[in-house]
Amino acid sequence: MKIHVLVDNNTLIDRYFVGEPGVSYYIEDENVNILFDTGYSDVFIKNAAKKQLNLYNLDYIVISHGHIDHTWGLVPLISMHTEAIIEGIDYKKPKFISHPNALFYKNYGNEDIGSLLSKNKIKMHYEMQLTKEPYWLTDKIVFLGEIERKNSFEGKEPIGTFEENGELKPDFLLDDTALVYKSSKGLVIITGCSHAGICNIVDYAKKVCDDERIVDVIGGFHLLNPSDEVLSQTVTYFKHLDVKEIHACHCTDLKSKIELSKAVELKEVGVGMTLVYL
Repeated sequence: MKIHVLVDNNTLIDRYFVGEPGVSYYIEDENVNILFDTGYSDVFIKNAAKKQLNLYNLDYIVISHGHIDHTWGLVPLISMHTEAIIEGIDYKKPKFISHPNALFYKNYGNEDIGSLLSKNKIKMHYEMQLTKEPYWLTDKIVFLGEIERKNSFEGKEPIGTFEENGELKPDFLLDDTALVYKSSKGLVIITGCSHAGICNIVDYAKKVCDDERIVDVIGGFHLLNPSDEVLSQTVTYFKHLDVKEIHACHCTDLKSKIELSKAVELKEVGVGMTLVYL
């Protein structure tokens, strides 16, 4: 399995890709191609072209959660795919996967921070699977669905509100989820922002996949100016986790990376890099 980083806050210093505060990964596993998140703009399309990755040949589009830095790239992607149909460009229609709440209206400080596209609009372009339950994309890759939140320190504070059945409710980001790859040596966990809590996500991944071995965790860890309790508890968790390495990026600040690096092997992430797992 290969993970190509198409969008992250950072870029690799020896290659001239474009970065933005967001996430998008192109994942290859044998003959299956997955786009995990789309970032904020069309940056992921430009970076994919530079890496010669074919966005017309996707089997799945997977959304980690419904915030702008993970979903707004859907607009240029749909434009690109629509134009392919018009121009007769060879195009495979992918399946869209997300938690049902990911497409609800989301607001923070009177600002729209949710998907620009509704469920009905996306259904006009892609086959859709909205699920709270784990959903296997291949025999080795699973969409976790709604993450169980069992510890006492993660996912406890709402981020703005979301609208359900015409009512605004505190948004605890129940739509926040992850992908997991079952490698021969253990689990590779791929996150967007980890609003559900990175420790909760790892625990749920182990439960769903029935495997205690963790090879890598890559993605946002939702550690931007975290409280002392959240950071110390997270570091302690990873200190006792049998994990080869982690690639904490996107919404993970420098202080948090430094503290995590004291507990586990922490590797850098940047747009343009490719990670390979067997």
